[in-house]
Amino acid sequence: MEEMPISTTPPTAEADSVPHPVEAPPAQYHSPSLTRVPLIPTSAEDGGDKIETTSKTPKSLTPRIRTPRFITPIGSPIRRALKLTRLDPQDAWLPITESRNGNAYYAAFHTLCSGIGIQALVLPVAFTILGWTWGIICLAVAFKWQLYTLYLLVQLHESPETGIRYCRYLQLSHATFGSKLSRLLTLFPILYLSGGTCVALIIVGGSTSKMFFQTVCGATCTAKSLTPVEWYLVFTCTAVLLSQLPNLNSIAGVSLIGSVTAVGYCTLIWVVSVSKGTLPGVSYNPIEAKTDLRQFFDVLNALGIIAFAFRGHNLILEIQSTMPSSEKHPSRIPMWRGVKFSYFLIAMCLFPLAIGGYWAYGQKIPEQGGMLTALYAFHSRDTSQFILGLTSLLVIINAVSSFQIYGMPIFDDMESLYTRRTKKPCPWWLRAVFRIMFGFSCFFVAVAIPFLGSLAGLIGGIALPVTLAYPCFMWLKIKKPKMCSSIWLLNWALGLLGMALSVFLTAAGVYVIIDTGIHANFFKPQ
Repeated sequence: MEEMPISTTPPTAEADSVPHPVEAPPAQYHSPSLTRVPLIPTSAEDGGDKIETTSKTPKSLTPRIRTPRFITPIGSPIRRALKLTRLDPQDAWLPITESRNGNAYYAAFHTLCSGIGIQALVLPVAFTILGWTWGIICLAVAFKWQLYTLYLLVQLHESPETGIRYCRYLQLSHATFGSKLSRLLTLFPILYLSGGTCVALIIVGGSTSKMFFQTVCGATCTAKSLTPVEWYLVFTCTAVLLSQLPNLNSIAGVSLIGSVTAVGYCTLIWVVSVSKGTLPGVSYNPIEAKTDLRQFFDVLNALGIIAFAFRGHNLILEIQSTMPSSEKHPSRIPMWRGVKFSYFLIAMCLFPLAIGGYWAYGQKIPEQGGMLTALYAFHSRDTSQFILGLTSLLVIINAVSSFQIYGMPIFDDMESLYTRRTKKPCPWWLRAVFRIMFGFSCFFVAVAIPFLGSLAGLIGGIALPVTLAYPCFMWLKIKKPKMCSSIWLLNWALGLLGMALSVFLTAAGVYVIIDTGIHANFFKPQ
């Protein structure tokens, strides 16, 4: 504080009328949660607009002077700053918002780890239905579409008007659609994209662990391999042990490892497949069904596979919430910088994987496992054991790393139930119990339903609105663009088209399962 000269002259009325410059604290965006008790106690009941005074003069004898806003333009930022500096204690207790020292690099790691993975390996299967031209067109359109909706979510994360940060997808959905409608529209897709993905990661990680052991051990090895259930258990124990890291920022290094391994095995698979050339007798003619109806549903199922490859939107708001944000330095700027970098790498992996894989295997690409299964089925003899083993190892490491970021919203939700009831942070031992329970619940589902990967088209249709439709409606509801403007028409068109595609893709997935059947090997993982 600077020393101010003490004047013995009493202030005049003219001096009192001159507004003195006041330095306001930076306005921090707060996020809505289940409790509204401020972390920093103030005497204000409406966000800190009323401030306690030490004056003992009765209020009735002190006239309340309201200065017009155009005379004191600094008054509005001060009031807004006082209102926005209210912090919510529950946000400081939950894994997603416990630490807010993230940056663009962390955002890139998390986004890349959640945006690329095992779902990309089945992209060439969609090309067997769509063919070269339509396959590339649909893949490019889907990539641009989901990148646009990702931009919308990054912009909607924080509201300069209200000072609220929507740190979770369900919070933004609740603010947009209301409590009842948001549960109906987004609760199941969000739960599947978190919990269901962790189940799929256990299935893929356990199966790949078995392949890795057989590759390293060799054909002449006499060591007895574990059963599939035991491999699932080994993978689950590793993932649960790593999940004890406390919050989303603390797993930034894990996401970095997951990102590097994802780019590594995607590149290895398509490079090896292309370098070996096309298979003998390969065909690129799209598979034609016996009836027009079956052909129509097959096309829709292929679109569902492409939609399933572009997931991770349910984690974008959570990733952005780990960054500090203020009016002068909003989090959307570094977040979008990290997203652009990560999706550049995602494009460099997905497009060569889909196009190169279809060129190498054509209609012979296996529906189960996609490129990874094709690599072992067609090139296990003419490829070195080191390359095959390294590819499997990278898939396993990526699956373990992805389990952490996809499980974090579930961890956050479980701990929020405790903090809401007890009004205190979750102890470390209870946090460990929650995460162990979740991990082994996913293990049980993976053992009970090991054919979950066969439902990629159906599940892609159900989860598609979260990625392609809801962000458009959220933008229209919150930002309220001018009616019939270009941005208004674009979002309405994309939102309605996304909802229509979701209905058709879900119906197509159900039809294909009923028509072709599915090998429902309950409690019998292969």
